Amino acid sequence: MQNKSEQLVIAEQIREACIKAAREGFMDASMSGLCMEGALEAAISAMQSLNIDQILKVQADA
Repeated sequence: MQNKSEQLVIAEQIREACIKAAREGFMDASMSGLCMEGALEAAISAMQSLNIDQILKVQADA
């Protein structure tokens, strides 16, 4: 079982990955000409498609 500080590290990494995915998804959609609502949907989709297992694997390997 992980202690609280390890859980916080994992949570922070997932949060950062979500923010990065959302920014990139929004930027790509905006540059492709999507409206604000479409770009927001693309950002949400990017967060939903994150590979959480990969984030956890990277953290476990660190």
